[in-house]
Amino acid sequence: MDGLGSRESIIKTLASLCPDVDDEVTQDFVSRMDPEYFERFQPDTIAHHIQLASRLTPDHPCELSVLDKGAGRSEISIVAYDYFSEFAAICGVLSAFGLNIEEGRIYTFVEASPSTAGRPKVRPGLSRKKIVDVFLVHPIDRTGFPLPQHNTLQQTVGEIVQLLDTRQFEEARQYVNRRLVERLDKQRSAFTGLLDTVQITFDNSQSATDTIMDIQSDDTPAFLYALANALAMRNIYITKAQIECDGAKLHDRFFVRNRDGQKLIDSADQQQLRLTAVLIKQFTHALTWASDPAKALASFDQFLDLIVKDQGKKRKNQALDFVSDKKTFPLLAQLLGASDFLWEDFLRRQHDNLLPLLTEYRDAPLIKPQATLRQELGRLVARAKTDEARKDALNRFKDREMFRIDIKHIVEPSSNFPDFSLALTELAEVIMERSLADCTAKLEKSYGVPRLSNGKPCPIAIMGLGKFGGRELGYASDIEVLFVYGGSGNTNGTNEIENSEYFERLAQELLGWIEAKQEGIFRIDVRLRPHGGKGALANAFEEICRYYSPTGLAAPFERQALIKLRHIAGNSALGHKLETHRDSFVYGDAHWDTPTALELRRQQLKQLVAPGKVNVKYSAGGLIDIEYTAQYLQVMHGHNHPGLHTPNTLQALAALVNGGLLPRTDGAGLRKAYIFFRMLVDGLRMVRGNTKDLVLPPPDSEEFVSLARRVGYTRDDWRAGARELQSDIQQHMTLTKTFYERTFGAL
Repeated sequence: MDGLGSRESIIKTLASLCPDVDDEVTQDFVSRMDPEYFERFQPDTIAHHIQLASRLTPDHPCELSVLDKGAGRSEISIVAYDYFSEFAAICGVLSAFGLNIEEGRIYTFVEASPSTAGRPKVRPGLSRKKIVDVFLVHPIDRTGFPLPQHNTLQQTVGEIVQLLDTRQFEEARQYVNRRLVERLDKQRSAFTGLLDTVQITFDNSQSATDTIMDIQSDDTPAFLYALANALAMRNIYITKAQIECDGAKLHDRFFVRNRDGQKLIDSADQQQLRLTAVLIKQFTHALTWASDPAKALASFDQFLDLIVKDQGKKRKNQALDFVSDKKTFPLLAQLLGASDFLWEDFLRRQHDNLLPLLTEYRDAPLIKPQATLRQELGRLVARAKTDEARKDALNRFKDREMFRIDIKHIVEPSSNFPDFSLALTELAEVIMERSLADCTAKLEKSYGVPRLSNGKPCPIAIMGLGKFGGRELGYASDIEVLFVYGGSGNTNGTNEIENSEYFERLAQELLGWIEAKQEGIFRIDVRLRPHGGKGALANAFEEICRYYSPTGLAAPFERQALIKLRHIAGNSALGHKLETHRDSFVYGDAHWDTPTALELRRQQLKQLVAPGKVNVKYSAGGLIDIEYTAQYLQVMHGHNHPGLHTPNTLQALAALVNGGLLPRTDGAGLRKAYIFFRMLVDGLRMVRGNTKDLVLPPPDSEEFVSLARRVGYTRDDWRAGARELQSDIQQHMTLTKTFYERTFGAL
C-alpha cells in the first residue's frame, strides 16, 4: 500500500470517492484485500469495486459491471462472495459468451481477523470473504459486445453464483458446461496432441502462503476454464491470479493452495497436476460430443486419477496416448457423459483395458454370430479350473460384450434399434446356455443326473419371456425366464433327491451364477411363472400345461404375457413342445376377456402415472399401449391367422398389417412410435441405471437437454434439440393414444 499511503489515508481517500458507501464496508475492503491489489488499480477503480461490494448481501451474492475500453475491448469487473470453483465457473461463462480474455487480475480477501469477526456488523454478510475479478476481454468474432449481452452476462453470472451460494456445485458446473459446449459446438476442429503446448512450473519460494503456478500455453478456446476446472477438481484453491495474453500465447500465474490450505510441495503431486491439466485441457474440447458435459468431465477427472497415480512407464505412456490419438477423446466424452452406471459398472473397473476396448469397438460388428460368442466364451471358461473361476470368466465375458454393444448404441444412437436389441438378445442366450451347462455340471457332482420314472434322463428347458422372449432387449432390460423340466423322478447319485428339488436347486444356482452389475442390468427375472413369487422356481411340464389352460388358474394377463414365450436354452424338444402348447392356449378359441384386459390398463394408468408427470411407458399413448395393442389383436385374431404367432412386437405389427387387421398407415405410425419410445426408454435407463424410473424430466430442465442429446437430437442450439424432442414425444403419444382409444375405447 506504500504507493497510495497508509491504510488510514487510503480509507480516507476512498471514502471521499464513494460517500454513499458505509464506512465499515470500505474499512473491511481495505483491511482484507491483498496489498498488491492497491498497487495495480487506481483509486477511482478501487472505489468502483467498493461500490459493487457494498451491494452484496446474503440474498444478492454477486455484482458485475462492464466498461467499454475502446477498440472492441471491455473491462468486466466481478465482485462477489468467495466460493469454491468460482473462478472456473466465471471463466466458463465468459468463454460461453464468446469472450476471449486478454488480461485478468484475480484477488481474494483474507479471512476476517478474530478481533473484527466477532464485532456486530451493520451490513449482513460484511465479514464474509469476497473476490474481485477484473478481466479485459474482446469478442472472439470481433463484432463487439453490445449492451443486451452485458445484461444477459450479468444475469448468467448471478445465476451461477446463486447456485454456488447454495452449494449446488454440480448443478453450477453442469449449467456452465452446457452453455460453454454450445459455443464450442460451433468451433469443432481436429484434435492434435497438445502436450508440448503447455508448460507448467511451480515455485514455493516467492510466497509465504501460496505455491505459484506459472503456465505458458497456446491460447485455445476455453483454456482458462479447462485449467481452472483441472485445479478445482483436484481441490486446488486459487487465491490470486494474473492472466496475460500476447497474441496467440498465454502466460498465466496462479497462487494456489491444496485442500488443506497448504502449499503444493510434493514433486509427484506437481507432476500429476501438470499431466492432469494438459489432458483436461484437451478433453474440454471433446465435450461437444457428450450428452452431459458435466458428467463427462467429472468422470474423466476420476479416470485420470486412475491412470496417472501410477507413475510407471507403461501407465504414463498410456496417458500420453490419449493426447496423441485424436479419435479417442470424442468417443470417450460420449461414453463418460452418457451414464454414471456405465462408468461405475465398467469403465472405472476396466480402465487398464479401456484403450484396447475402444479400438476393438471401431472394428467389431454390433451383432456377433452366436457361434462366435460360444467359441470365445468357451475358450475362457475352458481355462478355468474351478466352479468359481468358471463363473467369474463367464461374467467378465458378459460384461465386456455388453460394454461393446453399449458403446455402439451410445455413439451411434440413430443406428438400427432392432439390431441393438438383437445383439443383446444373442449375447443373453449364449450366457444362459453356458450358465445352464456349467450349473448342471456342478450339481451333478453332488446329486447325479435327474431321471424320469422310466429311467430316461429328465430334460430341462429355459424359456424366455418379456423382452427377452421377444428378442427385444434394451439397455437394462430384465432377462425374464421360465424354468421347465420333464417330469417327476429322482437323481441317480449317491446323494439322491427328487427331480423337483434338484431343478429348484439348479434354478437357484443359475440365478446366483449370472451377476447383475446394477439393479435391472442383466437381472434374471423369474416372476412370470405359475403362481408368481409364491410358486416354485422350476415347474414340471405337465404342471405348466395345467396352469396355462382354459380351465387352469392363469389370469387373463398371464395368457397375454405368454405371447412372449420362446425357447432359449436346454432341451430343444421340450422347449418346442411347450411353445406348441402355448399356441393352443394363447391363440385357441377359448374366450378372451377383453374388458378385464382393458380395465387392467386403466388401473396401470391410475396407479403408475403420477399427476402432471409423463411416463414414457405407462402414460396414455406410451410404449405399453403399442405393445398391448399388438398383443390384444394377436390373442383376438391369432386363431385364424397363424402369422400372428410371434413374440416380437414389430413382427406382430407387420403381420397385423399383412393380414388386413391393421390399416397400413396406422401400422407404420405405430412401428415408428414403438422404435422411438424404445430409444427414449434406453436413454432414460442409461442415465438412471434401472428399469423403474421412466418419468420424463421437465422439458425446460438440464436433464431433458442431456436426454435429447443422448438419444440423437444433437443441434448447435441444445435447447432447440430439446424442443424438437418434446415435439416428437407429444406427436407419437398423441398418435398412439388416438389409435388405442379408437380401437379399444377410452383410457
